[in-house]
Amino acid sequence: MLRELVTRFGRENIGFLWMMAEPMLFAGLVGLLWTFIKGSEEHGIGIVAFVVSGYIPLTFLRNTFSRCVSVFIANGSLMYHRPVKLIDLVFVRVLIEFIGTTMAWLFMGTVLSAVGLFPVPHDIGMALLGWGLYFLFVLSVAFIIAPLSEMSEILEKLLPVTVYLAIPFSGTFNLASWLTPAAREVALWSPMVNAMEMIRYGLFGNAVRPYYSVSVPLTISAICLIVGLALCSHVRKTMVIE
Repeated sequence: MLRELVTRFGRENIGFLWMMAEPMLFAGLVGLLWTFIKGSEEHGIGIVAFVVSGYIPLTFLRNTFSRCVSVFIANGSLMYHRPVKLIDLVFVRVLIEFIGTTMAWLFMGTVLSAVGLFPVPHDIGMALLGWGLYFLFVLSVAFIIAPLSEMSEILEKLLPVTVYLAIPFSGTFNLASWLTPAAREVALWSPMVNAMEMIRYGLFGNAVRPYYSVSVPLTISAICLIVGLALCSHVRKTMVIE
């Protein structure tokens, strides 16, 4: 992790704190834009708090997936050290993004709460459970993206478009209770939607009506992990270390 941080941010300026700055900047700007367009509340929920609670996790997903592309090529020389495995390279990048995003979320939530724009969490345990399931899903998909990007360069071109197409299924800008029953049934097959429902219930409490299932993100994440680890094993056997 220390090597990765120094490589990405160096030892000058604010270094690792840039990990906090990016999601805070994007979430803040989107929150302000929504306030001008839709007003201060939507469905009885503060619009700034709603946008921040959804957009910061989305930046974690987007940044993590982009960082995991070609991760084996960039760090292939580390494979000369026997204790270092391919999964270590992926896990470290995901963990760094997760820590930076969590710090941004805590800092921004504290500042906004001080000025009355963010609620005191209703159920911290539920919010943490949702955030943990979100992390697990992103980690499991990252284990698929990393080896596939090694096997084909096409993935690098398609990934940004795929991430943006997935936004409607991320639960970032809507709650399941706002959807029609048919649309809700489809949306709840998404691990991200289930995790976001738990996060927002943990934050807003009875102001929202949550729809979620813990088993959906756990099951899909487990399947993705199995597939990802199998792909990593395959790539390791064919990988040429320069």
